[in-house]
Amino acid sequence: MEEINKTSKIQFFFRPFSTDPKIQMGIFVAFLVMYLTSLSGNTTVAVLVQINHSLHIPMYFFLANLAVLEIFYTSAIAPLALANLLSMGKTPVSIHGCGTQMFFFVFLGGADCVLLAVMAYDRFVAICYPLRYTCIMSWPLCVELIVGSLVLGFLLSLPLTVLIFHLPFCNNNEIYHFYCDMPAVMRLACADTHIHETALYIISFIVLSIPLSLISISYVFIVAAILQIRSAEGRHRAFSTCSSHILVVFLQYGCTSFIYLSPSSSYSPEMGRMVSVVYTFITPILNPLIYSIRNKELKDALRKALRKF
Repeated sequence: MEEINKTSKIQFFFRPFSTDPKIQMGIFVAFLVMYLTSLSGNTTVAVLVQINHSLHIPMYFFLANLAVLEIFYTSAIAPLALANLLSMGKTPVSIHGCGTQMFFFVFLGGADCVLLAVMAYDRFVAICYPLRYTCIMSWPLCVELIVGSLVLGFLLSLPLTVLIFHLPFCNNNEIYHFYCDMPAVMRLACADTHIHETALYIISFIVLSIPLSLISISYVFIVAAILQIRSAEGRHRAFSTCSSHILVVFLQYGCTSFIYLSPSSSYSPEMGRMVSVVYTFITPILNPLIYSIRNKELKDALRKALRKF
């Protein structure tokens, strides 16, 4: 009981990127610009889908939900990271605040991964079964798939967060990161973490490998179906739509696999922090850009909205 009381009073601090205030300020400005760009880009996609009736189809419904997820996902990380950059790592976060941030980060990140698999299934049905598309991808099913993504993210996040924050934390309270990431926090525990590391690895493997396998299988059938399209324009249109999704999948799964599926013995805090910048700040910016640039309907909707202003 005494250890639990001590642990509950611990405050964590994040290690600065640099001891030079000018470099820290430069990183702060870069993070702030990336965060605001991510917010504006994803908000634009979500609003465009909402206000344009021509975009009220499952593909854009999933894309809008992905954009909303990205907004909350980045917002779970950015404010605290920005505050710590300004204070040179002197902004404290309680163990409960750290646990809350970790929960929402894993919850939204897990839902994001599942939603990308749902989007691959949507493209599979649209390209392989075009005549039955509206029948298969009914609106009730689309809503169920979104809710299912959120429920799976929640069920994955809660036990992991509880497991890690039942560890005792002692004197070392400086997290070598810019947010409460699981591997970085576990390194501060003054107890054996092998069971926790194994649990994190197994759950991460399930979260990443199952959706990625479903995406890969979907795209095997999609590519086979596209190659049978006689029209060159039709093939180009289908490949253009799918390539956007593949690029987003590559960025999301590549970075998260590097962090959570690497052996703990080879985990580098510095490298982990650098790679985390990609999937917490850069990927949420690229998602709306990738989908917008390679999607004619979305670009047309954006032009029409800009003309009204």
